[in-house]
Amino acid sequence: MTSLTLGLAPWLPEPHIVGKIRWVLGGAKDMAPMDWWDLLMHGAPWMWLAYTLVAVFVLPKVLPAPEPNEQS
Repeated sequence: MTSLTLGLAPWLPEPHIVGKIRWVLGGAKDMAPMDWWDLLMHGAPWMWLAYTLVAVFVLPKVLPAPEPNEQS
């Protein structure tokens, strides 16, 4: 939910993160440090979502479960 609300805000005329990504892909000409910070802040919810999805759904299938430590 955070990714949809904060990551895409403001919604009109297009999601803010989309405009920033287009700017970077277009060469990032005349981007000020504040624009990079803005990209980081609007991209953070998406990165958090991607990390969480990988940690929950991918890693348990790829990494073996730890064996229980048997002590007598």
